[in-house]
Amino acid sequence: MALDQSFVGRTYPASDPYEVGREKIREFAVAVGDANPVYTDPEAAKALGHPDVIAPPTFVFAITFKAAEQVVQDPQLGLDYDRVVHGDQKFAYTRPVRAGDRLSVISTIESVKSVAGNDLVSVRGDVHDESGELVVTAHTLLVSRAAEEG
Repeated sequence: MALDQSFVGRTYPASDPYEVGREKIREFAVAVGDANPVYTDPEAAKALGHPDVIAPPTFVFAITFKAAEQVVQDPQLGLDYDRVVHGDQKFAYTRPVRAGDRLSVISTIESVKSVAGNDLVSVRGDVHDESGELVVTAHTLLVSRAAEEG
């Protein structure tokens, strides 16, 4: 069943703040195999003009994807999450994510399409710090695969 086009433009409330910790950044950098010292060494980060360690570019995915649960779980939208796969991800940064940031995400449905029986939902996640400054915008494409005929 095709999703309702009237959901395009729907914005969900801001997520609870997520406090970015040095150890979470270090763990993530290790997990993705990125040995850049700006992710683990505060002095290396400060030498490049950052107030503390910064996060690898894809670190923010965990924060934005959790916030997008509001979209996925919206019963009015009717997205069948059991059939959802992650289709695409893009990030547009205004500044790096830093240890000590408290980040909230506002999710907005940018598009709803049906292609070959698959539902495609594009979600924009605007990530702001405590002062309201936009840090990064994440674009996530969710694909709800068509039900198998049989």
